[in-house]
Amino acid sequence: MPRATAPNRRNVKSSPQAAADAHERAKDFLTPSEIEALLEAAKAGRHGVRDNLLILMMYRHGLRVSEAVSLRCDEVNLDQARLWVKRLKNGLSVEQPIAGTELRAIKRYLATRSDGLPWLFISERDQPLTRQSVNYLVGAAAERAGLGPVHPHMLRHACGFYLANQGYDLRLIQDYLGHRDPKHTVHYTRVAGSRFEGLWR
Repeated sequence: MPRATAPNRRNVKSSPQAAADAHERAKDFLTPSEIEALLEAAKAGRHGVRDNLLILMMYRHGLRVSEAVSLRCDEVNLDQARLWVKRLKNGLSVEQPIAGTELRAIKRYLATRSDGLPWLFISERDQPLTRQSVNYLVGAAAERAGLGPVHPHMLRHACGFYLANQGYDLRLIQDYLGHRDPKHTVHYTRVAGSRFEGLWR
């Protein structure tokens, strides 16, 4: 009688990173006070007016780098203080308000421009900023501010956590950040410190 063969099993080991829940990762966002320090440090750069505005808009509107560098001047409505945010990755594109301080920063930056180019953020060579240049200028501003390593996507996370800590509901944050799937948004409302306020009164 032939011997039964053992089933072909693979010994699959899951990596610690894959096994860890997203909320168990290291802090990957900036606090409002860290954002303020980063914005102030950006002003000291060679293109301080532009860089300060870029970081401010990436934070206020939760922009990915690719979304920020592809912004066009005609997507900024100065009269109505509105910004058309065209989301990538099949995200939900929405119109968002521009707050007073941001509106003034945009006008201040546009006053330095006389090129007539369509892109909102341009380099010295009159070309749209690249992902690499944004990575560099954010990192340089963070170093001047003494914040340690900072990458641009931390600004998007900072936006999500700020909204969650202000008590806004999941659906609003989801639409504001352009998430199609709420599972990408729940991280902010689940981890936000405001959720645990009052536990030890």
